[in-house]
Amino acid sequence: MKKKERQKIIIDEVSINRKVSSSFLSEKLNVSEDTIRRDIHELHGKGLLTKVHGGAISTIQKLYHYNEDVIYNRENKIRIAQKAISLIRDGMVIIMSGGTTNLMLAKLFPKELKATIYTYSLPIAMQLIEHPLIETIFIGGKIHRNSMVTIGIDVIQYLSNIRADICFMGVSGISIEQGITDEGYEVSLIKKAMINSSDHIVYLATSNKLNLRHRYDVCNINEIDMVVTNLDSTDPALEDYQKAGLNLL
Repeated sequence: MKKKERQKIIIDEVSINRKVSSSFLSEKLNVSEDTIRRDIHELHGKGLLTKVHGGAISTIQKLYHYNEDVIYNRENKIRIAQKAISLIRDGMVIIMSGGTTNLMLAKLFPKELKATIYTYSLPIAMQLIEHPLIETIFIGGKIHRNSMVTIGIDVIQYLSNIRADICFMGVSGISIEQGITDEGYEVSLIKKAMINSSDHIVYLATSNKLNLRHRYDVCNINEIDMVVTNLDSTDPALEDYQKAGLNLL
């Protein structure tokens, strides 16, 4: 069987079953698992499926695949989420950015919480709609394939018409010199719009994001309301941030 034909069958199987294992495909196509893994890697690169441990899932299924096993630094993100939940009250209007720390927060929201939450993250929106009392409002726009968030002027304009009590924002990098920065230009613009639309901004940052600087500015150190980390407030890694006057949780 030629590679092109074999890869077409792999795509069909993933589309039908949503998730398939390398061993299943190897047996079905009568080739080695190494061959299947190379095919999956190639098809993943073309955006025709999503490579996962042990096989592949459809690009649609990717929305539902952010389970606890694939969230990097999971324990630290749980700790941050638990701290952040203490800041929430019933009836709040909340904005949430993308990222797996915010996704963990969405997973851990108390079931009795009543709130209205705006987000431009597809995975977070899908997680929130499972909550019985949260009204979820997804902000539409052009979808960024890798991060599964919407971007563009439509998102910024929508945010300009919102007045939120609190915004939970994931952090790509934070430093004393540059404040909050992001890897993507369009996402940095959206985060600035989120800041302008919220009364209180809470930045969620795992300790590996401390002292990181990226290309695009979000806000400077003096504009930061609060940073929630997985570290204790007495941790030496936070000393410079405390001296800079940051409110740390």
